[in-house]
Amino acid sequence: MTIRLGIVGLGKIARDQHLGAIQATDGVELVAVASRNAALDGLASFNDIEELLASDVQVDAVSLCTPPQGRFEQAKAALDAGKHVMLEKPPGASVSEVHALESLAKENGLTLFSTWHSREAAAVEPTRALLANRKIRNVSVDWKEDVRHWHPGQAWIWEPGGLGVFDPGINALSIVTRIMPEPFHLVQADLFFPKNRAAPIAANLSFKTSSGVPIAAEFDWRQTGPQTWDIRIDTDEGPIVISHGGSRLSVDGEQRLVEEDREYRNLYNQFVRLVGEGRSDADFSPLVHVADAFMLGRRHAVESFED
Repeated sequence: MTIRLGIVGLGKIARDQHLGAIQATDGVELVAVASRNAALDGLASFNDIEELLASDVQVDAVSLCTPPQGRFEQAKAALDAGKHVMLEKPPGASVSEVHALESLAKENGLTLFSTWHSREAAAVEPTRALLANRKIRNVSVDWKEDVRHWHPGQAWIWEPGGLGVFDPGINALSIVTRIMPEPFHLVQADLFFPKNRAAPIAANLSFKTSSGVPIAAEFDWRQTGPQTWDIRIDTDEGPIVISHGGSRLSVDGEQRLVEEDREYRNLYNQFVRLVGEGRSDADFSPLVHVADAFMLGRRHAVESFED
């Protein structure tokens, strides 16, 4: 069976990642696009998901690549119409709404896939296996990007629900929640808000595992030049370093792995498997940590920021 897929939202992430990954994945065929400002030649195109679902174009699933604000209504409409749903990260604008979607998918016997593309980076699973057999002393995360490069002119990221610097920072949290052998919780957070924005541009977070292992994370959207996506885990046998967003792995000072990006191809292969097996994959733990940061974080004002 080939999944007939509609993609909702044809912006930067869809064009940069989703379209090529769909084309490279067996078992899924892109048949329609719903986007207010874009279309693809040769495909049925609609202004929004409501038009798509009301049309005579047959789709089995939708992939939502829209901003998190408003995505709940789009996902609900798809699930109510009997369509499987794949969610770009972050899965929604709030924790309660994504849990509501999870319940609705279960009630309707449909697949809900909350994707975390950084978990599909090559170094993640080897690191998870290594940490299962080592004593961890501490973890430090440096995740620093230039927002002007990755989100040019995208006002939604600065609005409530857009997450600000947690839009990339949640990628780091998705990796850490996957590789750590025990759960962890937030103990302190400092969030830095530009005076003209409703979402933070930087954040310093401190977590602790259930056994007391400290985890420190620094997120910043003001970095220029080379970008930083590094996670260092100090263990009793030596350091393990995930760098370049998860595509490189160093163990005890020795380079072990350098791989190309296959993250989104892996996601679509997983979506095909989930639909075929009648299962969902809805792990919202990275979003929970972000919500905790907004609840517990001390807010600091910094200079106004312009794209």
